[in-house]
Amino acid sequence: MRIADMNWMQVERYLERDDRAVVPIGSTEQHAYLSLATDDVLAERMAVEAAAPLGVPVFPPLNFGITPAFLAYPGTVSLRQETLEAVLLDVLDSLAVTGFRRVLVVNGHGGNSPAETAVLDWAERRPEMRVKWHDWWRAPATAEAVRAIDPQASHASWMEAFPWTSLPEVEPPAEPKPMVDLGRWRQLDADAARALLGDGSFGGAYRKPEAAMLELWRAGVQETRQVLEGAW
Repeated sequence: MRIADMNWMQVERYLERDDRAVVPIGSTEQHAYLSLATDDVLAERMAVEAAAPLGVPVFPPLNFGITPAFLAYPGTVSLRQETLEAVLLDVLDSLAVTGFRRVLVVNGHGGNSPAETAVLDWAERRPEMRVKWHDWWRAPATAEAVRAIDPQASHASWMEAFPWTSLPEVEPPAEPKPMVDLGRWRQLDADAARALLGDGSFGGAYRKPEAAMLELWRAGVQETRQVLEGAW
């Protein structure tokens, strides 16, 4: 259930029987023909669907992340690493003060990964707290489900093209895009990165059949729920 659908009194009653919470984080950045909010949409929806049967509240997603390489694409917003870390630690401090003790961070954006260390270090200093960081799309079972569909999967390719991230008025190319040299891309500034990437996809097919995408989604939800249910 979303915190947006609860009031403080309901949360207080919840905390009398459970102390778990989920915090989704994403990024607002170019995703070729997909929504600029793809990472936000996927992280929040994944968190909500995974937590729903357990009755665990899901906080609103942090919609901005670390993505300086895409700043040449209009609509992209990037935070400094220290900014993201400061916001995440403030969120965790607030949850600790109000009674939560187990927090799952569901991350939808690879660029946010450097902040994981700061989050886990925070938990180490708070013995009463337990925090897990979960990159949902590259967790083992979900990554295996991706490979079973098509090993050529990447940023802004088919693996992120769910019905809820695709734009109804936009038709992507029918043919797969050759994979980009990511080693070269990582060495470039934002303008040069855009010149290399073109539309923004790293390569591969732009879409897969909806049935395959829904099967992949179910794998992600199940794995995320297992993380939430598992040992803390």
